[in-house]
Amino acid sequence: MIELHMWPTPNAHKVTLFLEETGLPYRTVEVNIGAGDQFKPAFLAISPNNKMPAIVDPDGPDGRPISVFESGAILLYLAEKTGRFLPADARGRYEVLQWLMFQMASVGPMLGQAHHFRDYAPEKLPYAIDRYTNESRRIYRVVDTRLKDRDYVAGEYSIADMAIYPWFLHHEREGVDIGELSHVRRWMDAIGARPATQRGLAVMAERRPAKPGPQSEAQRQILFGSKQYERH
Repeated sequence: MIELHMWPTPNAHKVTLFLEETGLPYRTVEVNIGAGDQFKPAFLAISPNNKMPAIVDPDGPDGRPISVFESGAILLYLAEKTGRFLPADARGRYEVLQWLMFQMASVGPMLGQAHHFRDYAPEKLPYAIDRYTNESRRIYRVVDTRLKDRDYVAGEYSIADMAIYPWFLHHEREGVDIGELSHVRRWMDAIGARPATQRGLAVMAERRPAKPGPQSEAQRQILFGSKQYERH
């Protein structure tokens, strides 16, 4: 059974969406990032960058246990393990991989910074808020344009869609109005209607705080780089 080390965030829910779609047996291991669990030695042994999610698969490619960190790498690993949601032919495979890399390089980092400066930063910096809000809006338009003539970003439903979708659920917090993005809205409705999506988003939902972001100054120090949590 795969161990999924997670907290209920968009990056972790990329993985739960995949696991629920394929029915791979898994169990969750809580990594409470507000309490500093991500800095515990046992977790750092499988995720050296102290970020979740990470997985441990007792049945790795060579029959031995393997751990994988970084959500994009986890999706790629699971897709190759199961032969699902990643085309076997070279053209189709790279169609998916380029949009998976788009999520890892642009969607997650830029939308994450929008969350930070709009919601979490103790000082409201207009330049930073405008910078990341505008970039978030641009990214949504890229996806909307892509979806004009296809159901999903790479044609068939794939790990690329699973990677992008959980981040787009928070469009209001990113300062994005999807009212005019008809293709994005249709795509989100289609993915949201999948039973596996609903199950995947429900994983650890009860652990999600009602208010986003750090709930105390101690959590702020843990989440945003307090010196006491640096590791060398």
